[in-house]
Amino acid sequence: MPDVSVHIPQIGEGLQEARLVAMLKQPGDSVKRDEPIYQMETDKAVMDVESPYEGTLLEWLAEADAVLPIGAPVAKMRVAEGVEEAAAPSHGPAETAAPQAAAPAAAADAGAARLRNVPPRSRAYAKEKGMTDEQLAAVAAKVDKVMPADIDAFLAGSAGPATGYSETAMTGAQRILASRLQRGAQLVVPGTMSVAARWSGVEAARAAANAQGGDFQPSAFTMFAFAVAQALKNHPMFRSTLVGDSTIRTYEKAHLGIAVALPGDQLVLAVVDDADHLSWREFADAIRERIGLARGGKDQANESVALSLTNMQRHGLRDAIPVVVPPSVATLFLGEVYWGFAGDTPELVRLVNLGLTFDHRLINGVGAAEFLNEVKRNVENIESLIQP
Repeated sequence: MPDVSVHIPQIGEGLQEARLVAMLKQPGDSVKRDEPIYQMETDKAVMDVESPYEGTLLEWLAEADAVLPIGAPVAKMRVAEGVEEAAAPSHGPAETAAPQAAAPAAAADAGAARLRNVPPRSRAYAKEKGMTDEQLAAVAAKVDKVMPADIDAFLAGSAGPATGYSETAMTGAQRILASRLQRGAQLVVPGTMSVAARWSGVEAARAAANAQGGDFQPSAFTMFAFAVAQALKNHPMFRSTLVGDSTIRTYEKAHLGIAVALPGDQLVLAVVDDADHLSWREFADAIRERIGLARGGKDQANESVALSLTNMQRHGLRDAIPVVVPPSVATLFLGEVYWGFAGDTPELVRLVNLGLTFDHRLINGVGAAEFLNEVKRNVENIESLIQP
């Protein structure tokens, strides 16, 4: 079984390089031909790139956010004898173009309009700066390859945009998150629903833990997350992801994601592995450790996370419509605590709103409602779940 390289494919005329956005497969995973294995960004779009081979992914040869030339090797795979001969030609190394005769002036102008010597990142930088296509073409006509410094020099020598503002580069983590969100907008068919849950049981359990003292002081959010983890036992679709267009991968154990905010409005994901198989104390210890790692800047997002939680209680938000980021299939929002009426109860009670967005390609309304209502019941009966 030979080892072969997977190359950045040639997609579109004049494309010179692309940015590696995210890996959809991990070393050791089995891969089918034409199955998406990574995402790349060109000057036009973020797209899933399919494997030209069937076999096993051995290793990635570049890291996420790397900018690679067309034809560069991006991964190694192990395939069966003769399989590499059947690979799509577009995945091979870029061919060197044969010399061409000089084009007429009109044809040259049309070619210049495509700005072949402007890499995707420079094109995006020019757009951020508010440059027109004509201005970018003027820069491209003066250099072999347009770089951000060439754009800055051009703008410095012209009237440029209005003053009175500052600009900073987007962080690498935010660029990756933006790419994930863009992919979600392209793929996910979202459905949304919400329910109000009584919160007084969680507050009572939290007060009892405080009264006992000691070093085990789980937060109200930890109790809520445990209630969600217990519901995941009975709803396998919320432990599943969609592979390609027609294959559902269901994990035996739930890997629960938790959105963690960092200074500067940055966002990373903590992940509690095997969340639905942990005891209450094991879960509380695990979530504290994983959130601690996330607050230290470690993003734990991976393809096994099917459901993520976002907690906005401290920000005064009662309702929100969360976003699903593939390969996850759902995001559950926890709102602030408020006084309200529940059902036919004629008295005010402590409530929270739970908002669920789910990928309708995998989960239908009834299945989502059953899961959300089980989470509600678990929250309202949290004391019975966390008893020793």
